[in-house]
Amino acid sequence: MSRHHALVAGGLGVIGRSLATHLADELGWQVTAISRRTPDFETSARYLSVDLQDPEGARAALKQAGPFSHVFFAAYQEHADPETQVAANLEMLRNCVEAAEAASPALERVVLFEGAKYYGAHLGAFPTPAHEDDPRVMPPMFYYDQEDWLAERAAQSPWDHVVMRPDVVCGFAIGNPMNLAMVIAVYAAICKELGLPLRFPGSATCYGKLAQLTDAAQLARGSAWAATEGASGTAYNLTNGDIFRWNHLWKRIAAHLEMDAAEPMPISLTQMMADKGPLWERMKQKYDLVDVPFEKVAAWGFGDFIFNCDWDVISSTTRIRQAGFGDVVDSEEMILRLIDDFRARKVIP
Repeated sequence: MSRHHALVAGGLGVIGRSLATHLADELGWQVTAISRRTPDFETSARYLSVDLQDPEGARAALKQAGPFSHVFFAAYQEHADPETQVAANLEMLRNCVEAAEAASPALERVVLFEGAKYYGAHLGAFPTPAHEDDPRVMPPMFYYDQEDWLAERAAQSPWDHVVMRPDVVCGFAIGNPMNLAMVIAVYAAICKELGLPLRFPGSATCYGKLAQLTDAAQLARGSAWAATEGASGTAYNLTNGDIFRWNHLWKRIAAHLEMDAAEPMPISLTQMMADKGPLWERMKQKYDLVDVPFEKVAAWGFGDFIFNCDWDVISSTTRIRQAGFGDVVDSEEMILRLIDDFRARKVIP
């Protein structure tokens, strides 16, 4: 058995699912993943249902599952109120780390996942490319609270920590609030079913801006590297390592799906998709798709945000490349590959 035993919090999210699978099935690590749902796929990772907002329950469950050599924290709760979002996500991190620490005298490292919101990407134009040491923006921002707590805790402990900052992680995960590839695939499938051309649903300005993505598989590889080779107490941006413009990628998506491309037409996906549940049910029957409820198949609000970023979104990956992780993924090819994967898994026609 591997000397590495990873605890992956958020084990069925777009980050955690790929990470747990990579560590367990490709690297041979022992993996315990935390999720509120049961996995519907074959994996060597062990999945546990643990409520990270219940400190005593988490401590008891992880005491039985441990000890762990590494903790990867990719759990996340969405809340409209910023203060509630800070409190909930900080509480989950604290309960997870303290429970893992109590069960693991030889705990080596905790890896925390953040994102480009650290640099203010959600607020408007920000200095690009963003570097890991750029100044913070005005809080509340739960990443700051989590990182500060983790750094303080690590300074008093025999284990250390590393921070990973991907952006717009794309992979296979159902019911995840931040899986843009699924938003694109389902939106395109609905347009095609209605006989519509594929129009970019965001702003004309965003259509021409520079953007970045992170392949979940790329992030899994980079996270394993960071857990064993990254410098203690260091933050690393990790994206695919390239940049693109939506106006080029969108035409490739249309061609790949044998759809006509049309000029952008700004719409609210949240509003326009609100009545498409019955259509999706008919599509599931017609094409024998997997039975995923429409409200779980794509996060339209996330798509609305990404497709209306009227500013360049670019993170520098110089630090992680110079440190030794130099993998690069073609983002346009990744989106097309994931669309094919969703088709093969019968999530879309």
